[in-house]
Amino acid sequence: MKNQANKLKTLVGQKPTDGSHVTHFVAITSGKGGVGKSTISTNMANILSKNGYKVALFDADIGLANLDVILNVRIQKTLLHVLKGESTLEDIVVEVKPNLLLIPGESGDEILKYNDQFIFERFFQEAKALDGLDFLIIDTGAGIGENTQIFLEAADEVIIVTVPDPAAITDAYATIKVTSKVKDSLLMVLNMARNEKEAIMIFDKIKKVAHQNIGTHLNLELLGKLSEDKGVARSVKQRTLFTNDAPNSLASSDMKKIVNNLVYRLERKVLDDNSSRSFGNFFKRLMDQF
Repeated sequence: MKNQANKLKTLVGQKPTDGSHVTHFVAITSGKGGVGKSTISTNMANILSKNGYKVALFDADIGLANLDVILNVRIQKTLLHVLKGESTLEDIVVEVKPNLLLIPGESGDEILKYNDQFIFERFFQEAKALDGLDFLIIDTGAGIGENTQIFLEAADEVIIVTVPDPAAITDAYATIKVTSKVKDSLLMVLNMARNEKEAIMIFDKIKKVAHQNIGTHLNLELLGKLSEDKGVARSVKQRTLFTNDAPNSLASSDMKKIVNNLVYRLERKVLDDNSSRSFGNFFKRLMDQF
């Protein structure tokens, strides 16, 4: 067990052992597919890793896991193999680049059938090797399904992605309404916005409807917008990251602002948070709900 965790410890690096280190758990979701949720997840993780943070991307889109395709990396096994007792956590984690790891999910719902307590306990022990992460970015499934909600409830921050399309906005609001039952604070990112004015206008309309129907107790904030940019679509087709391909583009500048806003928010929030913030405990909370 100890030897199996050594590689992960090396990848994550040495962190304080006095309990002072904090891992931030950020879930990114959407009301419907095709709005750029996974593109935002991967590029957000990329920017964080470039700034020296230790980041892992967890592909939690059960039924449609695809981050390996977006990141253009080859995976041999997924979390399902770990839960079936066929692999260790070390076996499945992929180093995308320095400071950036991928934890592959499963493209099917078979993962929900495994609840072997012995395997879970072994998994939690192995997971301690990832306790030194600064961020776990969780790319969830789209929609308001129960499996998606489990990840949203366990995360520190939930970011809902939508685009300036009536159907997407309606689905985003449905996600806000359902998630507001377990979260009193939610963030939004407007993707493919023509400009900041359009993004703010759409967000203000969503926020107004939310306050009228859900209540003013819900704190709904606009984390930022991502400009409509042909370079983003080109990078997706090429299986590259637009924040690498065009680091000085408007879209990359927007993503940097989104990341800065998120980091600032989390650094302030953690000052008042005394809960356990380890990777292992996070997954224990998840598995207890399945």
